[in-house]
Amino acid sequence: MRERRGQARRRHGEAEGQRERERREGTGKERSAGRARRRLDVPRAPRRRLLPDYDPESFGRASERIARFLGTGRFIVWMTVIIIVWVVWNIAAPDALRFDNYPFIFLTLMLSLQASYAAPLILLAQNRQDDRDRVNLEQDRKQNERSIADTEYLSREMASLRMGLGEVATRDWIRSELKDLMRDLEERGAIEERAADEAERERR
Repeated sequence: MRERRGQARRRHGEAEGQRERERREGTGKERSAGRARRRLDVPRAPRRRLLPDYDPESFGRASERIARFLGTGRFIVWMTVIIIVWVVWNIAAPDALRFDNYPFIFLTLMLSLQASYAAPLILLAQNRQDDRDRVNLEQDRKQNERSIADTEYLSREMASLRMGLGEVATRDWIRSELKDLMRDLEERGAIEERAADEAERERR
């Protein structure tokens, strides 16, 4: 009985060890797969897209050209001419040549289709113009800030120059100082001449 119990315990222990090894191997594989997914030096494979690729900038420029044309008198004239010709043809032409009888359902459909495409194209062009205006306003604001800073710097420099010029000797000030010096020299010369005359008189 004891031998059977010992064998059963050994078998149970071996089974538990096998399960633990398998669990560790599975965990290691999951970690290695996770590490392979986290690598950043390998580019991702391109994904399949349902929609075709297009250049947003080119599409935006085309929408602006279309919106600019829709806002001209040429477009209104051409649309008016086409509608008049369409209506006159489908009223006055023989029945076999008419392709859109009254009430001109196909014409209404074409005008609705044109309006449904024109509205988003115009909105797209307006959004692009708003973005450009926002960028221009930001650039103008920065330019104004630089201009104000330059003006303040020049004002401070001019004030410092004025203060410096107030301490510099001007031509009028130099002239006045020279006149004072000449007057002092003349007075000293006169005093010395008088002293010399008095000394000569005393000698005599």
